[in-house]
Parts: sequence; structure tokens; C-alpha cells
Amino acid sequence: MSRGGDMVYIPDDSDFSSFRDQCESLEGWHCRYNKAGVTVWSQGQEESCSVQKIKTRISCKDVPAETLYDVLHDTSYRKKWDSNMIETYDIGRLTVNADVGYYSWKCPSPLKNRDFVTLRSWLPLGNDYMIINYSVKHPKYPPRKDFVRAVSLQTGYLIKANGDGACVLYYLTQVDPRGSLPKWVVNRVSQFVAPKAMKKIYKAGLKYPEWKRKHDPGYKPWVYPEQNTLPSVSLAELSVQHADSLENIDETGLTEDHLSTSDHEA
Repeated sequence: MSRGGDMVYIPDDSDFSSFRDQCESLEGWHCRYNKAGVTVWSQGQEESCSVQKIKTRISCKDVPAETLYDVLHDTSYRKKWDSNMIETYDIGRLTVNADVGYYSWKCPSPLKNRDFVTLRSWLPLGNDYMIINYSVKHPKYPPRKDFVRAVSLQTGYLIKANGDGACVLYYLTQVDPRGSLPKWVVNRVSQFVAPKAMKKIYKAGLKYPEWKRKHDPGYKPWVYPEQNTLPSVSLAELSVQHADSLENIDETGLTEDHLSTSDHEA
């Protein structure tokens, strides 16, 4: 999503509009999965290429768009539903609708775990909401030896209100995992990982209102910026995270037979 070079910028209306168009358009997308209200598409790259653009859509009955928006922002709640997450935290605030954060996640064994530092920006549009991010470098959060630092070229969510108390969620991501991955991993993402992740978010949306009532119900700094106590970060401190400056590991020799059993759970 970055506009090239090393200039970090905060996405503007045209970036959000472009992201929305990509979510809603079918042109150039190939359907890879379509079951039980979840659809997954991929775009443009050969299946053997690890830097694929993946798009997923799920219909969420009984979950208002604003609830799902809260779920995707609430890092405290994320620890409850995102079983792939190892750690996440906000690093600092850029503007009232942009921050910098850290996220690490468990990859299916025997692959190495990955982590990101991203600039995230969000935009409420009446009944619809968008959250988008891309990878940046922060001097205090360099790559760690226990993770492979991956690169989000563009990742985000579009939440569209769909009637009374329901919504449609789109998730679009283009990530460089900084590793030459075996073809089965790339296929597995669209056939298994992405649908499972979307179902988790939907279930998290159903349970969120009850959880939030018991956990600081009035605290929503993504809605009320005056509640945000993060330290300020200057754009000048950040630079674009280019994939070619990071370690690239070769995991093509790993076979699906070695997947840990937990990765097969539906």
C-alpha cells in the first residue's frame, strides 16, 4: 500500500476508497473457497508464489457493524478469541485515527513464527467501517531472533452494515512472509486458515457485548480519541519496511506431514 520510497504516510480518503473498491470488486479475483457463508478469493499471482493477495468475505448475522469494528480494535479482547496470536500491543499514536502497533502469531508447525510492526489507520463511514495497515520500521522495535519479521504490503477490513443488526465483513491481505514457502502452505491459507479466521471473528462478535459489559465498558479509544493515552509517535521516526532488507528463509522443504495436530482443528 505504501506509495514507494521510504516516506511513511497516513492513508487518506483515496487510499480508503481504493481499498473499499478492491474488497467489493470481483474483477481479476479467482474464487478459491465458497462454503457456509464464507468466500475466499486470490488474485494475480501463481499458486506457488508466497506473496499472494487474498480476500475473504463472511456474512455475520446478529452482529452489528459497529460491534465487529470494536472487536477488531479491542486488543484486550483479542487475547480471548485469536488463538494464533502470540502477542499484540499498541506502540504509539500518530493521529486520532492512526497508530503504530506490534503483532506476532503462531505459524503452523514446523514453520517459524512471524511478527509485524504496522501503521494502522481506521475510518468510520456512517454504518460502514474500514481498518487498514501496512508494515513500517520503528527504531525501538527491530526484528527479533525468535521471529521472522514479515511484511504487510496491504492488509485491512471492510465492515458493511447489512440490514438490522447484521453485517458483512471483508478481509483483504497481501503479505510477504519472508520465506520461500512450500506450495501446500499457500493453498492451505485460502482453503483452511482464512475461512477459519473469519469464523473466529464472527463468533467473537457474537460474544463481545457480554464480555465488554464486564471489562471497562466505557473504554473505547478508537471511538473516543480523548481516552487514548498512548505516547505520540512522529512520522519522522518511522520508515517503510522493505521486504528485501529482511532475512529471507527457505522453508520449501517442509512437508504437510509435519503439521502439528492442533493445526488441523476446525
